[in-house]
Amino acid sequence: MEYDLLSKLAALKRLFDENGIIGALAIDQRGSLKKMIAAGSSRPLGNEGSIRFKEVVSEELTPYATSILLDPEYGLPAANVRHSDAGLLVAYEKTGYDATAGGRLPDLLTDWSVRRLKEAGADAVKFLLYYNVDEDKKINDFKRIGAECAAEDIPFFLEIVTYDPKIDNVKSLEFAKVKPHKVIEAMREFSKPQYKVDVLKVEVSVDMNLVDGYAQGESAYSQEEAEAYFKEQSEATDLPFIFLSAGVSADLFQQTLTFAKKSGSNFNGVLCGRATGKNGEQAGRDWLQDTGKKNIQVINVVLKETASSWFDKITG
Repeated sequence: MEYDLLSKLAALKRLFDENGIIGALAIDQRGSLKKMIAAGSSRPLGNEGSIRFKEVVSEELTPYATSILLDPEYGLPAANVRHSDAGLLVAYEKTGYDATAGGRLPDLLTDWSVRRLKEAGADAVKFLLYYNVDEDKKINDFKRIGAECAAEDIPFFLEIVTYDPKIDNVKSLEFAKVKPHKVIEAMREFSKPQYKVDVLKVEVSVDMNLVDGYAQGESAYSQEEAEAYFKEQSEATDLPFIFLSAGVSADLFQQTLTFAKKSGSNFNGVLCGRATGKNGEQAGRDWLQDTGKKNIQVINVVLKETASSWFDKITG
């Protein structure tokens, strides 16, 4: 991807820190968030509960994050109370996916466009894609959106979540064995220039819960195999890429970043949701000021020791 447009470059700089590393907070969840909030409340909170929760998280945690990812449906009020130094990513997809035509097809938000998201203050647009490299090509053809972002001169962050239609449990040993292939080939595919992606947001290429030395029981990979997968994943793209936390514990995610660095991965940061705020939606502002803040600060320290600058990828 060519970074020859000054406005796009300026927008990317607002999302990363001065060293070219991103430590972003993701609270673009919608349906799942409502369920979690409802589980900790004695009365229905509806949309207002989601809106207020996102505002509180934004107020308390964006002073420690380089940027925040929000949805336009319930998250834009939270954008207005974020720390002045925090950049803004906005999600463009509806929650969930359409499986009626085969595969897991994403849907765009009906009442929004990239232009409207940019006018609402977005520094970048994020799109979540459920992707299986081994599925029918006709399904894959639906999964392109970069041209709209390019036309509006706004960075495009593509989040890729892999799956296999024959394996329901993505936490299983069976899926762990095919995951490296799925993740690496997805990165290779969407690094092609026709997709016009600026930054990839991706899973780590292995299930760290099933790496020898980290697994509680049976493992799917030796540490040497896991290191090789991390290195192959990094070499599959010339684009900046960041890891998503995928709901693992804060401690394991921190260990994962250290392991990735040791393996030779040139990742450029993280976009964390549950790993920095697990169960925070039920504990409230006090939890955010204590555990939530500490989790982000620890991640930031780990990132300084492990992540690579995205500047290296646009100058070299």
